[in-house]
Amino acid sequence: MYKGAIGWSIDDLKGISPTFCMHKILMEDNHKPVVQPQRRLNPAMKEVIRKEVVKLLEAGLIYPISDSSWVSPVQVVPKKGGTTVVMNEKNELIPTRTVTGWRVCIDYRRLNTATRKDHFPLPFIDQMLERLAGHDYYCFLDGYSGYNQIAVAPEDQEKTAFTCPYGIFAYRRMPFGLCNAPATFQ
Repeated sequence: MYKGAIGWSIDDLKGISPTFCMHKILMEDNHKPVVQPQRRLNPAMKEVIRKEVVKLLEAGLIYPISDSSWVSPVQVVPKKGGTTVVMNEKNELIPTRTVTGWRVCIDYRRLNTATRKDHFPLPFIDQMLERLAGHDYYCFLDGYSGYNQIAVAPEDQEKTAFTCPYGIFAYRRMPFGLCNAPATFQ
């Protein structure tokens, strides 16, 4: 009955109405746009990026852009995994982090430096837990791809542009890595 209300994949994301919430990227005065070059990637990382770009394109979250005054590079980092113990050449047991996959990230540091910061006061977790104490029921809701539910203002989409071996793309929806994204999401 409610199956249509739940998103099971990235293709199911309907997004929050832009009339309700939209991410804006307001710039500090006297900022200068920066177009950064691609970073070198090994063939395995290129394939990770290719799959991510195809997935985001098919879902309509990104689009190709040919001319942007802001371009940020892509980086691939290991997803947080567990740890295992391996024996080294001295027969010592060494804890080692296991890689469970790869995450594609955009390095927005230069854009974030030029972005006017939103100083929205995020709540402290201990204060939130104090407010919850003593209640009979608790509910946990995990929003699937929460940031990708929020539209980026059309005039700011070009600022989210990123470069990779497959071209330059910009986000229609809010990506991770933007300095004011947590405040918008809150």
